[in-house]
Amino acid sequence: MKTIAVANQKGGVGKTTTSVNLAASLAAMGRSILLVDLDPQGNATMSSGVDKHSVEFSSYELLVERAPLNKVAVPAAENGYHIVPANRDLTAAEVQLLEMPDREKQLQNALATGFQYDFVIIDCPPSLSMLTVNALVAADSVLITMQCEYFALEGLSALLNTVRRVAETINTKLAVEGILRTMYDPRNSLTGEVSAQLHKHFGDLVYRTVIPRNIRLAEAPSHGQPALFYDRYSTGARAYAALAGEFVKRQTAR
Repeated sequence: MKTIAVANQKGGVGKTTTSVNLAASLAAMGRSILLVDLDPQGNATMSSGVDKHSVEFSSYELLVERAPLNKVAVPAAENGYHIVPANRDLTAAEVQLLEMPDREKQLQNALATGFQYDFVIIDCPPSLSMLTVNALVAADSVLITMQCEYFALEGLSALLNTVRRVAETINTKLAVEGILRTMYDPRNSLTGEVSAQLHKHFGDLVYRTVIPRNIRLAEAPSHGQPALFYDRYSTGARAYAALAGEFVKRQTAR
């Protein structure tokens, strides 16, 4: 089992879209996938066809009340993977985790006691919170999503410093899985400039696959489906299928 945290301390950069669509694309390739929604907004949950308001157990119970993983994880509708759902209850976990022993290891402990998956994908909240720290401690690697815009490199630097600190202090195996360029518009000259900087500084860590701006990707969550099931022929769905292929190829190479 490999655990990947999809993270960026900046919001609106495609973390949830990537988490949901990568999970669906890997599942379509025959891998067993668990998606963990760690964002109190519960967008990954709703995008997976699960009603966040009616779930019996959520990531709050998993982290704070230590409910077993096999009770919390549910099928993501017909999308081929399981999900640990999230809702507003998770907001309270921030405060309650601070009062718990080994507070940064609660997710790691929860995943260790559950049944096995090929890949666990964690959708992190857009902040450096105790929830994000739990994700980084539980993960083997971090998949960073980012837009090719002016302040993106500054935000990337801050995130890499966070990953480095966690790797040096709590989770020595933590590494960067890769950097994914999202909402990619090749017509924008700034896109090319930022891409060039990424390749210069990070080399092979930058995925060849890019995720374009695509209306079908934006529409799919309101239907509770990944793009693969909403419109498998859309450019967004094809891009995430390509990302899944590149992702698996990297795992094999390693």
